[in-house]
Amino acid sequence: MGRQSRWDAPAVTALLMLLLLSPSPSASGKVTVSVYYEALCPFCANFIVYHLVKLFENGLISAVNLRMIPWGNAWIQPDGAFSCQHGPDECMLNAIEACTISIYPDTEKHFRFIHCVEGFTVQNRHNEWTKCFDIAQLSAIPIDCYRNGHGKLLEKSYAYETTQLNPPHRFVPWVIVNDKPLQEDYQNFMAYVCKAYNGSPAPDACRSIMLDDRHYLQSDNVGSQVCYVTPPRNATS
Repeated sequence: MGRQSRWDAPAVTALLMLLLLSPSPSASGKVTVSVYYEALCPFCANFIVYHLVKLFENGLISAVNLRMIPWGNAWIQPDGAFSCQHGPDECMLNAIEACTISIYPDTEKHFRFIHCVEGFTVQNRHNEWTKCFDIAQLSAIPIDCYRNGHGKLLEKSYAYETTQLNPPHRFVPWVIVNDKPLQEDYQNFMAYVCKAYNGSPAPDACRSIMLDDRHYLQSDNVGSQVCYVTPPRNATS
């Protein structure tokens, strides 16, 4: 996509750390589901709150390495500042969620927090996000991570990873199951997980999930269910 032209050494180091800490499907025996999103996109929030959560409700998470990448359609300005599609609050919440993922690498723990924040987004109450630490039963250490600048470093790594997607993401939520971008069919992600899983026995949840043979929906049929990439203003090229 060509939005970033400069990457400092700490950002690259952080990216390498993220990659090393993220188990590959072959190493873990699980199916990797990568969710590229932004905190205040209403359709990302809807997907996380009402669809992605089902992994935990039906037990399919036991077969999944879930990766959350909170950057989405943001971009980096020439002066290094972040700009986000839904304003400064989104940049802040993206970084807070990145800090929470880093500080609480256990998937269930950081997902509880993200699910809570995105639940407030769905309700147009995102300014109540600090309540989610108590709701998720986590300490508020991620706020310190955000304030001391480590959150920005994490976000630079997520920005780099997002801009390296091939094919480039066209909207968020952008969901990839192992190496397969689901594009407009992202809500059907559990069927793709079951198809990709080669362990034995298959998760119980997969017995009721079937992947049909239909082709991907065309982008003009997805309607308003995604937040499309918009041209950055005064961004690096």
